[in-house]
Amino acid sequence: MSQFGKYSEYYDLLYKDKDYALEVSYVDTLVKTYKPDSKSILELGCGTGKHALLLTQKGYEITGVDVSSQMLAEAERRKAETGFKNFPKFAEGDVRTVRIPDRFDVILSLFHVMSYQTSNIDILNAFETASLHCKNGGIFIFDVWYGPAVLSQIPETRIKRLSNEKIRVTRLAESTLIAEKNIVEVNYEVWIHPQNSDSSSEVIREKHPMRYFFNPELELLLDRKGFETLRSEEWLSGKEPGLETWGVVFIARKNDSPIS
Repeated sequence: MSQFGKYSEYYDLLYKDKDYALEVSYVDTLVKTYKPDSKSILELGCGTGKHALLLTQKGYEITGVDVSSQMLAEAERRKAETGFKNFPKFAEGDVRTVRIPDRFDVILSLFHVMSYQTSNIDILNAFETASLHCKNGGIFIFDVWYGPAVLSQIPETRIKRLSNEKIRVTRLAESTLIAEKNIVEVNYEVWIHPQNSDSSSEVIREKHPMRYFFNPELELLLDRKGFETLRSEEWLSGKEPGLETWGVVFIARKNDSPIS
């Protein structure tokens, strides 16, 4: 089972505190700053479609790709509820290998999807996907775990408790730093307890390796795939990244250089 197999069933509950509207407003500002004439967006790793639907409301033509069929099913359900017809479009695929016939003004990849690309080959392949689908002069916006912050704040064990009308969820996240590989291995144990029921609890155990990155390596890897790095900044705030900045967003422009 993939690292988003059973976990995806409880994804929206686990991240219900995410401010998707704020994140989409931030992305909209980045697009208007660096590629103001943009209309079309390809979202790599669209999950359950919350960003895509909000961006569609802002007038963008969104195509979302995700490796999880469960998450895409939820995205399609949400789309049906909104009444949107043409966009957003959703397709199943791996960000490293997916190929679709269209080219886009903006390639977008949020919630640290690029940090799930843990080897150099993985990240290069994901960047190649972005490059092949990006119009010349288009932009690539993505966020990652930021190396200087990870190494200055060694990951801790964390517990999260959430509930809705059907279930109570307790998630334990234990992290191990694998410094020689630039990876934090996050081991999740998720307990699902039915509300007001004698049914037994379910336990899900999944391992999520996450790569942290440094500016020089990303600038080099982006250049290899035809992108010029324009800026990196703290996610949402727009401030310069620091030792407490775990999430950093990169903005790169597609140029005419051949992919190597």
